[in-house]
Amino acid sequence: MDLLVRVEAPLTSPSRPRLQAALAGSVALLAGTAVMVSMTLPSWAYPLWNTAMALVLLGGALAVGLTPARLGITVKRRTVIVATIGVLAVVAVYAIGLALPATRAAFHDNRAAGLGVGGLAWAMLVRVPFGTVLIEELAFRGVLPALMGADGQTWRWQPVLGASALFGLWHFFPALHLAQHNQAVHALLGSSGTVIAPLVAMLAAMGAGVFLSAWRHAGRGLLAPFLFHTATNAGGYMLAWILLPS
Repeated sequence: MDLLVRVEAPLTSPSRPRLQAALAGSVALLAGTAVMVSMTLPSWAYPLWNTAMALVLLGGALAVGLTPARLGITVKRRTVIVATIGVLAVVAVYAIGLALPATRAAFHDNRAAGLGVGGLAWAMLVRVPFGTVLIEELAFRGVLPALMGADGQTWRWQPVLGASALFGLWHFFPALHLAQHNQAVHALLGSSGTVIAPLVAMLAAMGAGVFLSAWRHAGRGLLAPFLFHTATNAGGYMLAWILLPS
């Protein structure tokens, strides 16, 4: 009687040339998206375009052989716990900041001017999560680090710093307009803010990229930084809207 022995094929990582080609393609797609969003797309199309580009990035990463776990698109109990802690921390910090007169001015932002209830809901529930956060977390905490060698489990500085540096550059166009919208920046830096504020904003974005990478590592998945990032940005809109002059 013959014995049938089933041998499992070992898991293999995508080849280095495939990863490098996918990395170059992903960076090019993100650069084109940044230009499109800043110079061409109407505001209403921003969430649609960025969601579509996020799906293209994800599809390309899966096509070259990266696993869902390596990309961070799996959800575990630990992921949910860390995500919940992050959202509660953002709510607590914003509540304290709003309560203290010394910090309340930091939440004044002219982008909330003219928003009705419907516009605020659009900003918080559509524009922020699907226009901003989805592509940023999937790209800079998921796809790019994985293409740079991250395995989704162990902390590796090279892919974290590489993806975070690109995250800072991703904010080039928004940073150019920062001083025009935020009253706190204008009050602190005056006319020099048009030069200094964009540089500081991009460096801050790099630092935020490292922090969000750490939060993703703590939760072992993208849901953790996704909800933290969404709560931060959406909460900023809400506080700016609350503080608008009546």
